[in-house]
Amino acid sequence: MKKAIFLTCFSFLSVALYAQHEGHSHDAVVPGDTKAAVAGPAKVTPPPTLAVKEESYDFGKIPQGKPVHHEFEITNTGTTPMKLMNVQASCGCTTPEWEKDKDIPAGGTSIIKVGYNAAAEGAFNKAITITYNDNQTKQITIKGEVWKTPAASAPTNAAANDLKN
Repeated sequence: MKKAIFLTCFSFLSVALYAQHEGHSHDAVVPGDTKAAVAGPAKVTPPPTLAVKEESYDFGKIPQGKPVHHEFEITNTGTTPMKLMNVQASCGCTTPEWEKDKDIPAGGTSIIKVGYNAAAEGAFNKAITITYNDNQTKQITIKGEVWKTPAASAPTNAAANDLKN
């Protein structure tokens, strides 16, 4: 019996507390209510938009140990200035560079230079996330294949001495 009373009280308290949170509105428009104000259409300003000339770049086959770079051109297609807050690579082998303290005006362009350290052999596909205007994001990618370079230089050719005579 005590359990049933406890569960009933607990359920009632849970419902009462849920009804008191600020996550929803209790204001309802009642037909014929003259106190309800009719609001006009809300003016919504569209957020600035980031456009990338190319969203992915393929380096193709590159030799191991030779770092490579590519520049991504971005454009602000919005009507207000845009600020790049962060450019984050998916791993430490990829390094993005950008102008950190510069606003990109409406219609303006900027460059994000992405470097890749080709130390490990094999195919790669790396994501770079661009965060702009505090909470908007865009993703670009780089990919390619790193081929293993020979461990030693090419052997000397003894016949090359015969050609010198």
